[in-house]
Amino acid sequence: MDTPHLLSALRTQGRLLAGTPVEALAERVPAVPGWTVEHVLRHTGKVHLWVAAALRAEPGTPLAEIHRDGDMPRGPECVAAYRAALDAVLAEFDRHGADHPVPTMVGPGTVGWWIRRQAHEVSIHRVDVSDAISAAGGPDVPALEAGAAADGVDEWAHVFLGRLASAGKLPESLDGRTIHLHGTDAAAAEWHLAFEPGAVVVTREHRKGDVALRGPAQDLLLAMWRRRPLAGLDTVGDHSVAQDLLNAVAL
Repeated sequence: MDTPHLLSALRTQGRLLAGTPVEALAERVPAVPGWTVEHVLRHTGKVHLWVAAALRAEPGTPLAEIHRDGDMPRGPECVAAYRAALDAVLAEFDRHGADHPVPTMVGPGTVGWWIRRQAHEVSIHRVDVSDAISAAGGPDVPALEAGAAADGVDEWAHVFLGRLASAGKLPESLDGRTIHLHGTDAAAAEWHLAFEPGAVVVTREHRKGDVALRGPAQDLLLAMWRRRPLAGLDTVGDHSVAQDLLNAVAL
């Protein structure tokens, strides 16, 4: 998905999150034990403030030297503070072109990298809040746009899964195994994951794996981020391979 569409997704999902009712702050997030809606808003707001600081830094600045300006208050005030944090990071994105060099989680990169990261960060946490409100008797969870959800799966596979593999945090049981992911409602939403010791090779193709996981792109994305059970996907092949992966990716 191109950067303008990702920025649009960030604005849409961020505004939904900023519209969280104050009376919902104490609701529990079903997929994240120990977290309430307030935890989600404060966490996501802190991330926005930190990313805004990263966008103002020189490209080679180590992330450990980047510190956010301000903090997120507790209690009802966190809703307005989240909206301000979202506005702050959006303002920084508007100040720079997508190709402007900045430090990222994977080394020197561009503003566009952070737009993508923030779009998917907010999308997942907006679902967290919607899940909590729905579980408390509120409305159903609004769906993510299929193309944006598919891009979220792509980012998860290339960025986060790759980082876990290179850090040696994936189980040896995955070595030599393969997984095929197939989003059924978005164009070219297919990935083949081939696991090796300390690495995972990700390709965008229709290719048989030891196990295939099929479903709408949103369902794939939420399952990979452990917000939905694996049982919600159409699974063909060795189920244990997929379960070993998801047991290891507690991000």
